[in-house]
Amino acid sequence: MPVFSHSISAHDTTASRRSAGSRRFVLVFALLLTLPGCVHRRATIRTEPPGAQVLVGDREIGYSPASFDFTWYGTEEVTLRKDGYEIETHYVKLRRPWYQVPPLDLITDHFSPGRIKDQQDFFFKLRPRQLVPANQLLERGNALRSEAQLGQ
Repeated sequence: MPVFSHSISAHDTTASRRSAGSRRFVLVFALLLTLPGCVHRRATIRTEPPGAQVLVGDREIGYSPASFDFTWYGTEEVTLRKDGYEIETHYVKLRRPWYQVPPLDLITDHFSPGRIKDQQDFFFKLRPRQLVPANQLLERGNALRSEAQLGQ
């Protein structure tokens, strides 16, 4: 009966190890690419007194304290409305943390082992609405009418 033998040279062993290492690298890299984004960006608007309607840009997000998720850093227009208080518009700066500066953001957004939460809070004290006496309001209206007639 014939006997089959196979000898493995040092070169074959090294090639096998390289091949296995390459397969592991590709597998780990593919696994990392399938991970979801790990940075959750959220801003909260608080007012004194609470309960003001909060609009960010043109979107109503609720009544303070109100939170919204965001994707991009930069400036957002925030409008606050509450009965008995002045309507206020503020520009809030959503600041980029150090770990979101390119090229680090690529790593933290896609390859960080845990979830990162970027929470930014903003507080505004609302001013009570000033009621203008009726006679002052009429005087102002008459002055504006006179200016308009002179301008024609």
